[in-house]
Amino acid sequence: MIVAGLTGGIASGKSTVSTMFKELGAHVIDYDEIAREVVRPHLPAWEGIVKEFGKEVLNADSTLNREKLGRIVFDHPEKLQRLNAIVHPHVFAEADRRVEEIRKIEPDAVIIKDVPLLIETQIHRTVDRVIVVTATAENQIERLAGRGLSNEDARKRIAAQMPIPEKEKFADFLIRNDGPIEETRRQVEEIYRHLRSEARGR
Repeated sequence: MIVAGLTGGIASGKSTVSTMFKELGAHVIDYDEIAREVVRPHLPAWEGIVKEFGKEVLNADSTLNREKLGRIVFDHPEKLQRLNAIVHPHVFAEADRRVEEIRKIEPDAVIIKDVPLLIETQIHRTVDRVIVVTATAENQIERLAGRGLSNEDARKRIAAQMPIPEKEKFADFLIRNDGPIEETRRQVEEIYRHLRSEARGR
């Protein structure tokens, strides 16, 4: 078995790359998906968020209002750190449980941990290989605009993250995602072949 961490800047195309790995046969553990699960109403992480940020970050049905919470934390880095401190331990525990589940079923599996904050949270130290998806700032802003963010908000989101050139320093594999989708797929296929070979050789 081999475990690779997949990361990249916001709107770098990491989700597209993650889907490609899944289509090739990798087991993808999506930390964003887990993060949404662990903050369901009345679970421990949800309770921690409400205690820290108040009930104004909730919808009428008690689910988190992500837009409100996002505005609060992205304008205040110290509050983003506090949010992460509440949510991350629950996410990491669930991800570890899934890895062990896969290991039992498929000992030579290729597992991709899809983690936006792979480097920042030190998870890169726990994986066998690091894959970084890169895109130019111009492309990131353009893609975020397509999601309805203003240029100012897009730049704030990008600035709140570790710069991509810093992330690249930790990479075993780089996927440059500024060109045609076919070129991105070619890079993913090449990396998957390498990981598949390593997993079988262990």
